Parts: sequence; structure tokens; C-alpha cells
Amino acid sequence: MRRDSIFYKLFGQAPTLLFDLLATTPANAANYRFDSVAVKEPKFEIDGVFLPPESEEPGIVYFCEVQFQKDEQLYERLFGESFLYFYRNRSRYSDWQAVVIYPSRSAEQSDVYPYRALLNSNQVHRVCLDELGDIRALPLGIALMVLTTVGETQAPAEARYLLSRVQQEVPPAAGRDIIDLLATILSYKFTSLSRAEVESMLGITLQETRFYQEAKAEGRQEGRQEGRQAEACALIVRQLTRRLRQEISEEMRSRLANLPLLVLEDLSEALLDFATLADLEAWLEVQHSER
Repeated sequence: MRRDSIFYKLFGQAPTLLFDLLATTPANAANYRFDSVAVKEPKFEIDGVFLPPESEEPGIVYFCEVQFQKDEQLYERLFGESFLYFYRNRSRYSDWQAVVIYPSRSAEQSDVYPYRALLNSNQVHRVCLDELGDIRALPLGIALMVLTTVGETQAPAEARYLLSRVQQEVPPAAGRDIIDLLATILSYKFTSLSRAEVESMLGITLQETRFYQEAKAEGRQEGRQEGRQAEACALIVRQLTRRLRQEISEEMRSRLANLPLLVLEDLSEALLDFATLADLEAWLEVQHSER
């Protein structure tokens, strides 16, 4: 489930939702703009950045990271990107803060000791969605974030409850975007269900929602990506068989099939230097340690 894209769509619609997660809110929070930025030399792509309104007085820039899978180098990357961006734009901002959104504390990287000063300061905020309380008692925007973490058994009932709140509390024009997000979350969460089954969960027609159409288009794109990946893997197996002069085991074929397409492309060049199966094993271990 691509939760980060859902969160960034949500923040794009309502940037002030980030500040609902924090204890202290800037006075001009309503004027912040959500964006993604690129930092060159080296090039970093920062997906979640909240930019203060342009004025004579420099404002605070907020960096946001949505992290649902354990990444043992998350803070290295987050702080590296944030510091470099802040350095290159120092004249535009008076300060910076970072917000990391986790489903639970277990998703945080294990070794945080090198960053203890930052993590225990008021500049870095770690938000654990499972600690925010009952989903039905939360503001709608935050409740949508929590819905991405709810299990499949509970999700339909919570989604219908949030839908009823939207219909009661939000004007139709603004409510449509929230309903779109509800539909998107369920369509990602229940990928094995048909459109009619997902529609039945919410009691709406998903084919009319914008985000559902985007989700289906993304699914088709991922399908094409998987097709290219399968072709690349089959080619790699043939090349390895010829290069190493031995059959590639089913276990190794399975490992190769799980590699991203870009890694397979790198392997297609690296294997030219392999002499034995041990060379392949060593190369794969290096790739695993770097991911």
C-alpha cells in the first residue's frame, strides 16, 4: 500500500493538517504551502516540505517524512537532505523543523544514538499514529491518516463512519475530496476485491471519484513495471547460466525475481565480471546492505 502518496495528497489538499499533529503551531500556519523540492550537488529529492509564505521576515520550513517500513538509515537521509536544503536556502528561512510520521514506534530505525540531541529537541517531532487515540474521536484529516493503519477487518466500518461524518460536517464541494481519499485508501488496502465489492463497503460509486481513477492508472503502470521486471529477470538468469556455466537454482531465481528493476539493470553489467556463483552471492549481499 503506497501510504506516503496518500499522505502527500492529503497534505496537498490541507497543509495545515501537519500542524494539527504538533503541539506548537506557527501563527501563519494557514498560509503555508506544501511542496516537494530538489537539492543538487548531490541531488536529493525531498517529497514533503511545508514552505512558509513569502514575506519580508524569513519563516520556518518544515520537512515531513512518512515512514511505514523500517529504514535503518532514515535519519541519516532525512537530516542530510534537510541540512543541505536549509544551507542552500538559509536566507529564505529563520529556522527548520522535521516531522516523521510512523504507524507505530516499532517502525523507527534501531540505532538513533547519533541523533539523540536532535530527536530529544523541539526541532524534530516523531508522530506515531497508533498513539493518537480512537479514530472516531479524531479530526477528519488525522482520522484519514490513522485509517491507513487500520486492519482489513476494522477498516470498512471505520471508513463508513468517516464517510457519514464527511456528509454531515463538510460542505459538498470540500467533502468530495475527502471522499476521494477514503475511496483511494480502501482501493489500496483491498487490492484483491472487485470495484463493486469496494463500492459496497462505502456505499458510493468509486468510478466517479478522481483519486480512484488515479489509483487504477497507477495500478496499470505498476503492472507494466512488473512485466518489464520479469523480462529483465529472465534475461539475467540466461546470462548467468551462460556466464557461470551452470543452472541457476530455484531459490536464487526467486531472490533475483524480488530485485527492483534498477538493481537488475546494474546486475546485467556486474555479472560480466563474475567467475563463480560466490561472486553473485557476494554482489547480492552488498546490494542488500545498501538498501
